[in-house]
Amino acid sequence: MTDSPPNPELQALRQQIDAVDRELLALLNRRASLALTVGEIKKREGSVVFRPEREAQVIDGLKAANTGPLAADSVAPIWREIMSACRSLETPTRVAYLGPAGTFSEGAALGYFGSSITRVPCASIDEVFRTTTAGAADFGVVPVENSTEGVVARSLDLFLHTPLFIIGETSLFVRHNLLRRSDSLEGISAVLAHPQALAQCHSWLSNHLPNAERRPVASNAEGARLAGLDPTLAAIASDRAASEYGLHVVAPAIQDDPHNRTRFAIVTHPQRHPVPQASGHDCTSLVVSVANRPGAVHDMLVPLKTHSVSMSRFESRPARSGQWEYYFYIDLQGHPAEPHVAAALAALREVCAFFKVLGTYPIDVH
Repeated sequence: MTDSPPNPELQALRQQIDAVDRELLALLNRRASLALTVGEIKKREGSVVFRPEREAQVIDGLKAANTGPLAADSVAPIWREIMSACRSLETPTRVAYLGPAGTFSEGAALGYFGSSITRVPCASIDEVFRTTTAGAADFGVVPVENSTEGVVARSLDLFLHTPLFIIGETSLFVRHNLLRRSDSLEGISAVLAHPQALAQCHSWLSNHLPNAERRPVASNAEGARLAGLDPTLAAIASDRAASEYGLHVVAPAIQDDPHNRTRFAIVTHPQRHPVPQASGHDCTSLVVSVANRPGAVHDMLVPLKTHSVSMSRFESRPARSGQWEYYFYIDLQGHPAEPHVAAALAALREVCAFFKVLGTYPIDVH
């Protein structure tokens, strides 16, 4: 059998694509040179390399200018990688997250910062906070909320007792897969995963593996690593974890909610990074408490209504004081640089027994 002659039209188009690729490479190197010059100026001024509000504005502007056929949703990940590569020329960005390799937290870190970072995998969420507080990482990425199981309580509790504050957020579609050394459901003695993942796959596990032990571990990727060592074990983890540890995807997408998403906070130390400036679409996160008396929660919400500030999240956590007292975690739309937000925060502080701003940061509205 002989090969068919090459299609002249196809060859011509490929040559055009090759030429465009070379143009793109030249432009990217030109951009990198400009980024290096910006980096030198920042060093002289003592300003930080990573500015989340600036990167958000760049991506917003490119999305608005895009006329296709490239999809608007494709613009952000492409330019995040470009900005990540340029940023790495100025200084390495060290990012801590719940490891080992293949976790959703690692995926969130790469999605937010791009792949040109120094990865700092940690054994627990507590270790992410400790590592970032100590300065062994510039930023930490921690899960704060899941669309199925609600808040990640440990992350919220740690915000109370550490100096870290939020400078960004990212949301990740969470697709859970059952992974194993053999491509079969037979002979599985236990399923390993983070407790949140086990809860998010409760119905599937009850229907398909009712007799298997559900064994919680520190992370889904750790479960995958252990499943790679024992043929009787299975893990719930990502496609990346399957590739990382050489496992079969025995059953894909086993999460009970097909639209399952997890929200992650990007945290850093206030002595190493300034509060992001207003971007035009910002969120301000708080934790507060009020006196245990009738009407106290109502009084806490009045300043928001008075100053027309919208609340996008309201969660309560026990204060563990033994007095039935609670902390309230609140997300507000807006930036303290806006007068109506500043007025609302000042009035809210007056009626709260405890008041702490956890961070102000740009959010993706697209």
